[in-house]
Amino acid sequence: MSPLLKARIAGAFYLLSILTGIFAVTAASGSLSLASNLVGSACYVVVTLILYDLLKPVNRSLSLLAALFSLAGCAVSVLRLLHLPSVNVNELVFFGCYCLLLAYLIFKSTFLPRFLSLLLAITGLGWLTYLSPALGNRLFFPYLMIAGLVGEGSLTLWLLAFGVNARRWNEQSRLE
Repeated sequence: MSPLLKARIAGAFYLLSILTGIFAVTAASGSLSLASNLVGSACYVVVTLILYDLLKPVNRSLSLLAALFSLAGCAVSVLRLLHLPSVNVNELVFFGCYCLLLAYLIFKSTFLPRFLSLLLAITGLGWLTYLSPALGNRLFFPYLMIAGLVGEGSLTLWLLAFGVNARRWNEQSRLE
C-alpha cells in the first residue's frame, strides 16, 4: 500500500474518531454514548497503527514509543468506559505524550509540513495538564478542547487532503 493511501486512510479514521468523540460528549449518557466512545477508541487504534508505520522511517524507536503511549491511552479509556479497574491516570496524559512524540517525529520528517508539529505540541502540552486532574478539568472546555481540535484536527485534514509527500517518504524510508 502506498504511503499516500495509508495517510489518507489514517486521516479518514482520525476524522471518524473525532466525530464519534464529539457525538459521545454531546449525546445523552447511556448506551449510545458508550458505543460511540468505543467506536472512537477503535478508530484511534487504527490511526495509531497507521501513523506508527508512516513515521517509522523518521525514527523507528520513537514511533513505537508514541504508538505504545497511544495504545495505553486507548486501553485506559476503554477500561474507564466499561467501569473496569485501571491505572489512576487520566488517558489524556497518555495522549499528551503521544501528541508530543508525533510532533517531534513530524518535525523531523521530510514528508509532512512542520507547522503540524507545532500544533500537535500545543495539543500534547494541553493534554498533559491532566497530570493535575483538577487543572485539566478546569481547562478542558473550551481551552483544551479547542487546542485538541486544532492540533489533531489539522493533522486529520492534512492527511485527508494531502496525505504525505510520497517521494520524500520513500527517500526517508530508504535511509531507515
